Amino acid sequence: MVSCITKSPQEEHTPKLDLGNIQTPLIFNPSMLNLQATIPNQFIWPDDEKPCTEAPELDVPLIDLQNFLSASSSPSATLEASRLISEACSKHGFFLVVNHGISEELISDAHECMARFYDMPPSEKQKVHRKPGESCGYASSFTGRFSTKLPWKETLSFRFCDDKNSPNTVQDYFCDALGHEFLPLGKVYQEYCEEMSSLSLKIMELLGLSLGVSRDYFREFFEENDSIMRLNYYPPCQKPDLTLGTGPHCDPTSLTILHQDHVNGLQVFVDNQWRSISPNPKAFVVNIGDTFMALSNNIYKSCLHRAVVNSQSERKSLAFFLCPKKDRVVKPPRELLDSNTPRRYPDFTWSMLLEFTQKHYRADMNTLQAFSDWLTKKPIK
Repeated sequence: MVSCITKSPQEEHTPKLDLGNIQTPLIFNPSMLNLQATIPNQFIWPDDEKPCTEAPELDVPLIDLQNFLSASSSPSATLEASRLISEACSKHGFFLVVNHGISEELISDAHECMARFYDMPPSEKQKVHRKPGESCGYASSFTGRFSTKLPWKETLSFRFCDDKNSPNTVQDYFCDALGHEFLPLGKVYQEYCEEMSSLSLKIMELLGLSLGVSRDYFREFFEENDSIMRLNYYPPCQKPDLTLGTGPHCDPTSLTILHQDHVNGLQVFVDNQWRSISPNPKAFVVNIGDTFMALSNNIYKSCLHRAVVNSQSERKSLAFFLCPKKDRVVKPPRELLDSNTPRRYPDFTWSMLLEFTQKHYRADMNTLQAFSDWLTKKPIK
């Protein structure tokens, strides 16, 4: 794990990003790399972080949203859903939602469009190359950002704004960055993100109820959200026991809504053991991120998780990361504070935490604490 603390007293409170000595970035071409006798050292993870061969299944609550989302939702259905969420979020922050109201056709289209993008030649994908310090764009294994413990994956990340003044953020991104012929992809992901945003706000209602604050509190906090959508592609790897698709980390964002394809890969660290969450085409995997952990004053947990790869099958997933409006101050509601429950984290905005993770610190299990320490010991300009 990357540490925020060094041995030098002068640098004690300077956050660290694992940049190493990046001069000529390695080109991530899995087809070529799989022809070699072994994978390059940059992709080999330390022994204590290498993937386990078998991870037992995590018992994840399955929350049926049908009654909650209906116009005539019963109080008992809402109470049961919030109880299950509270139970999961107090322990590991992961749960599944079914009967969520998102059409199977839209989900299928989103997966098909992702396949179309990743089937393009590298030179075409590089047109939307993710620049250092930025959170959006195409990245091939983050080879230009890190020098060690490289993830075996490609990602395309783009911004979604729930803002009436910018109604087509996603659609415009695809057309402006890739060309007007990508308008169909832009339309699919615009609609998908709008549906994810709407679903996120409904889940926020349940989270508010489960914490004993008003049903509308967190929903209103995340209206006009400035979120991130990410398309994850994990190619087959000849040495899946040596590398990881995504390293162990907690999401710095607020809420993640993930749809997996049919290939296993997601693992969560619970009770000192890695456990898997198998794909369920009818369900979304939802998990709490660091920003919501701060909003809940540490009552709800963001949990360490990772993605493993295999030697036979490629794997894809759709991840929507709910984030507040960038200038909105993240602090817990008064109902979660009293004389016996002090504040766990200082006030911050999402833009500050986002910049911290992009420019100063490689996200891990300690991101929020490292960020909090950094804020309280370094003047905020």
